[in-house]
Amino acid sequence: MKKVKLIEVRSELGAGTRGASMGIEALRVACWDKGSDYFKRFNSVSVPDLNYTLFDKDVFPNAHRIDSILTVQKNIANAVEQTINIGMFPLVLAGDHSNAHGTIAGIKAAYPNKTLGVIWIDAHADIHSPYTSPSGNVHGMPLAMALNVDNLERQINDPAPETVFFWNSLKKLGYDGPKLKPEHLVYIVVRDTEEPEDFFISKYGIKNFTYDEVNQKGIPQVAQEALDRLKDCDIIYVSFDVDSLDSKFSKGTGTPVETGLTVTQAKELNYLLLQDPRVVCYEMTEINPTLDTENTMAENAFDILEAATDAILHRESKSTAIQ
Repeated sequence: MKKVKLIEVRSELGAGTRGASMGIEALRVACWDKGSDYFKRFNSVSVPDLNYTLFDKDVFPNAHRIDSILTVQKNIANAVEQTINIGMFPLVLAGDHSNAHGTIAGIKAAYPNKTLGVIWIDAHADIHSPYTSPSGNVHGMPLAMALNVDNLERQINDPAPETVFFWNSLKKLGYDGPKLKPEHLVYIVVRDTEEPEDFFISKYGIKNFTYDEVNQKGIPQVAQEALDRLKDCDIIYVSFDVDSLDSKFSKGTGTPVETGLTVTQAKELNYLLLQDPRVVCYEMTEINPTLDTENTMAENAFDILEAATDAILHRESKSTAIQ
């Protein structure tokens, strides 16, 4: 059983709506309201963020603030790699979802010779590049960074050379080359995508367990099928965006979408996925209390976080330890 270390990332540079930097504090309030000692039980490290640059002029219209995001992701990758190297389990609490690529970069830096699988629980595919993004918000791009793809077949933008420089630097972060293959990416309840993303997902046959499929099969079967799809992977990273929840539970996030998971479903799903001993890192992201009332999202997310953490702490080893 590995000890959990909390890695707190308050950067919201990749989001289109401000406020996700306060998500961790909202979780702490939810913890206090519940009378839990969660944040006393685990060591934590706060990754330096550059949120103060939000007040500076943005000069990257196709990938907003990508220069500062590169610096933040270097910090995240270092924190995750160091945590793994000292034998602890990195549990990342993050502002916006662009930070997830820094996490993936840290995992691959620690395990350069291991085959990585990713389970992405989210309303969005997050597989845009500066060449395809209609908004330029980098929280829609982390998986394209990790896959080392531009999706030029669906290019709609012509990024400036400076943007391309930082984009290529991000793709190389932690590991020079694709950090995972498309067949080792599994989506759960992704339901709000743009055409360039749909094209890429279809081209490579990336599996998405839709909400209808989740309801039809049930959470235990979906969790097992997701893990089975990654049978050839040595290690797995699970990323949970709170907008995977139905919007009636997820007002406190930048991009809520209808017809998603219930809190009960999310708790069970995260718990079952994290039972797999191949899971070496977990991330929760995109809580935005400025869009919420009575801290409802963070209260729900904290319940999910506790279930996920319990799974990490109590899982039985089904395979040899990952070296």
